[in-house]
Amino acid sequence: MADNHEILDFVKALAHADRLKIVGMLAQRPTRLADITEGLSLPTRQVFKHLAFLEFVGLVHKKGEIFELDTNGLETLARRQFEGKHSAYGSKPDLVKDQQKILARFLNSDGTIRQVPNSRTQADKFRIVLEYILAAFEPGTFYTEMEVNSILLRNNEDVAGLRRDLVDVGMLARERDGSKYWRCPEPVDGRPE
Repeated sequence: MADNHEILDFVKALAHADRLKIVGMLAQRPTRLADITEGLSLPTRQVFKHLAFLEFVGLVHKKGEIFELDTNGLETLARRQFEGKHSAYGSKPDLVKDQQKILARFLNSDGTIRQVPNSRTQADKFRIVLEYILAAFEPGTFYTEMEVNSILLRNNEDVAGLRRDLVDVGMLARERDGSKYWRCPEPVDGRPE
């Protein structure tokens, strides 16, 4: 059975109208980014973001400058989504009751973030939501900015804001040029070093 993140990624990939249009175009024939942008009358940056997410979930792959629909990947993902029973988001048992209540307030039933708490007026709640997001990043693993964005997109559309927040509070670190991100080691007292 596929894990909850993979299920959520699959559903999100096919739940956006523009991504469905891109999948439809690629189902007809492999296509360049410029042709997709022109065909859909969308900004290049937006199309690139959609293609990156479709690539991340395995629905699309790139060969040189050409994007292709991965029909084997699509079939495999679709089949795996319906193996066994899948439940909606549920709080993790290792969270204390207060943390569970806070997450329930700020998350949708599918585990995506409904609202990010204000970092100044709701600092404790803000930190709990960021810790929830941070759980998707493996300690000791380096990520490109595109990989970070894809992971954050599972939670909320504001990937730039969430990425900046995680770096600002010291949960994620990055190279000065943004080429590499990683999860910061957790200090003994629970605050970033």
